[in-house]
Amino acid sequence: MASNVETPDYAVSSKSGNLEIREYGPTIVAEATVEGDRDTAIQRGFRIIADYIFGNNLSSTKVAMTAPVMQQPSEKIAMTAPVIQQASGKSWNVRFVMPSEYTMETLPKPVNPKVALIEVPATRFAVIRFSGFAGQGSLDAHEAELRAFMAERGLTATSAPQYAFYNAPWTLPFMRRNEVMIEVTGK
Repeated sequence: MASNVETPDYAVSSKSGNLEIREYGPTIVAEATVEGDRDTAIQRGFRIIADYIFGNNLSSTKVAMTAPVMQQPSEKIAMTAPVIQQASGKSWNVRFVMPSEYTMETLPKPVNPKVALIEVPATRFAVIRFSGFAGQGSLDAHEAELRAFMAERGLTATSAPQYAFYNAPWTLPFMRRNEVMIEVTGK
């Protein structure tokens, strides 16, 4: 999936191996908030948003697939992040970044009320990139490594971790691109 689809543009301001500080410009995302454990939630959220981009919208327009699919625990406070999976209890936000050619005015309007179109302002993230399966143990280990990187640089987290998945489920593990992203402030 990732090799032939649009991904969000970003600039790398600092790098150490597979760890980076990235500056993302403004984006628009389609988001669905779903209940369940992380794996179930991303499947449900993916289906809801995929249905929207495959034409279940007011103009029956297909919207190009992009990568990554992002997941983040849902929070009660407003979040500013790209496509994400994030949870609060059993609730997760699953997002697709919309293709850069669209504006809020030109994107087709969703039919399904579970799909929200959200403008995300420019954002700074600390990111760790890794291959393989992205089970919870792997995500937790990579998050710990990312937080150590942030601490060394005096960066403060301003959001819960976001998980970014770039490949189709049938992609061989060693060819997968996964990321843990945390919005940050600081030097």
